[in-house]
Amino acid sequence: MSLTDELPLSRSRIDRDAVSRKIPGFLEDLWENPQTAVIVIWRGEALLQPGSDSQLAVFAPADIPEFRHRIYLGRVTENVRDVAEGTPFVAAVIGDDQGEALEPDVSRWMSARTMAHTLDDRDSGLVIEALAMANWHDAHAFSPVTGAPALPSQAGWTRVDKDTGKDVFPRTDAAVIVLITDAKDRIVLGSNALWESHRYSLLAGFVEPGESLEAAVIREVWEESGLVVHRPRYLGSQPWPFPASLMVGFHAELDPAHANDLRPDGTEIVDLRWFDRAELLSADSGVTLPGPPSIARAMIDAWLKHEIV
Repeated sequence: MSLTDELPLSRSRIDRDAVSRKIPGFLEDLWENPQTAVIVIWRGEALLQPGSDSQLAVFAPADIPEFRHRIYLGRVTENVRDVAEGTPFVAAVIGDDQGEALEPDVSRWMSARTMAHTLDDRDSGLVIEALAMANWHDAHAFSPVTGAPALPSQAGWTRVDKDTGKDVFPRTDAAVIVLITDAKDRIVLGSNALWESHRYSLLAGFVEPGESLEAAVIREVWEESGLVVHRPRYLGSQPWPFPASLMVGFHAELDPAHANDLRPDGTEIVDLRWFDRAELLSADSGVTLPGPPSIARAMIDAWLKHEIV
């Protein structure tokens, strides 16, 4: 099975149109076109339509006279509300003064980390793409090779080292997230040191250089829990641009030849517990699960519905 199509942050109705990015002056021409649609990012949040908690506000370029970054997001692949198929979208990342002037009501600025699941496929795809690129631009104002200023290029999809002229490309950090089952069809959930004590989620960690995804599953589970797992099986993937991750979901089984007690690492994971379905479904469990936008929640829900066995 693959969960990808069902994951809130993996949905999109955007043709990213990578070919057009390389056309000289393409972004500037789009900005002169009143038919270009613009979404706005401020302090890592996206502006919503007035009176809506599930639709992005859409502007014309002339409505956004100042910006920190602009990123061409692509063209919509279908008619959605008042925006026609083929309309180009640009993300404008604005500064503090511009954000407060554009919309001082903070309730209209949406955190995709907690609310992206409420958006439709078009808006979810737009905001996740825009946030990922906005975060990358903020972190790469200078070349990592020479330290020289790196200037935006290719419609916001690269930055160019001012001294060498070489492109600096966006990067995504791969991380594995693992649903572990044992012979009793229970799953392991852990509580992170930074969370409240009743919040639990799946084990996860970044893939190291020179490491396969499957090897990262086995290593991360051992490091965080002391468990040995085998047979990692891919379930799906979801971008998590907070700031720059791709979460790759796996199901792995506890290796019965190496079964042992849970051993939290004590640094990142402070508590670990086995749960069966009845415990997690009980109103008295006292357990807070990951939020709806996360791949962790989708994986747990699929297991609760016996879709992962």
